[in-house]
Amino acid sequence: MKFVVKLGGAALEKPELVTLIARSLAELVADGNQVAIVHGGGTQLTKTLAAMGKKSEFISGLRVTDAETRDVALMVLAGRVNKSLVAALGQAGQAAMGLSGGDGHVFRARKKKTEPDLGFVGEIASVDPKWLEAIWTMGAVPVISSIALGYDGEYYNVNADEMASACAVATKADALVFLTDVPGVKGADGSVMRWLSLKEVPALQKSAVISGGMLPKLNACRDALMGGVKRVRILPAEAAKVLPDLCTSRVNDGTEVMVA
Repeated sequence: MKFVVKLGGAALEKPELVTLIARSLAELVADGNQVAIVHGGGTQLTKTLAAMGKKSEFISGLRVTDAETRDVALMVLAGRVNKSLVAALGQAGQAAMGLSGGDGHVFRARKKKTEPDLGFVGEIASVDPKWLEAIWTMGAVPVISSIALGYDGEYYNVNADEMASACAVATKADALVFLTDVPGVKGADGSVMRWLSLKEVPALQKSAVISGGMLPKLNACRDALMGGVKRVRILPAEAAKVLPDLCTSRVNDGTEVMVA
C-alpha cells in the first residue's frame, strides 16, 4: 500500500515523539508499504523569526509571508527540520531522502490569491511524482518540506496540509494520515469525533466549532478524498504506533474523515 503522512511542526519539538514516529514509519516500509512524508515546521519557524525580532501573523490558519519570512522558511523547513527527520529515520534503520517541493520540480506552486494578500504563500499548481517513485524504487522514504517553486522562479511557502493532500492525489495513495498535536477533530461538546463526513464540515465551520489551523487541514482532507484517496485520517502524533495497523485493524484514535 501507499501512504502519505503529514507531520506537523509541534510534534517535531519532542525528540522522543520523533523517534516513535520514525520507528513506526520504518515498520510500515518493512511491511512492504511505500511511504512519503510531507512536513511543516511552523513552530520552529515562529521561534526562529521571534529570535530575529520578527512577529508572526496568521490569517485563517495561514502565515503571512513577506520575502524575509519566506527566506527564513526555506532555511528552517528545507534545512534543519527536513534533515532532522532524515536523521531520525536513519536511526530507525530506514533510508530516507530529504527534499523541498522545489527539488526536481516535484511540486510547482502559484501565488495564492487572497484578501488580504499573504505575500509569498503559494498553492500547489502541479505535481510530478517521478522523483518520489524513483526514491521508492530504491527502498527509501521521501521526506518533503512544504516549500514549492513557482513558475516565476520564486519559492513559496505552502501549507503542509495542502501539499500532503496534493502529494497523496498525485501518487494515487491508499491512505493520507495527518499526524497532529491535537487528539482529532472536536465536536460542539468538546469530544473527539471518531468519524466526520465532508457534508458536516460547513455547519461546524459556520458555528465556529472548527476554526484556525483545522480549516486548511479539513480542506486538504476534502481535496484528497475527492481526488481518489481511499482513507484520510487525522491522528494524534502520540498514536503513531498504530500506523502499521491502520488499514488492517480497528483504530480508535483520531478522526476518520469520509466523503459521506
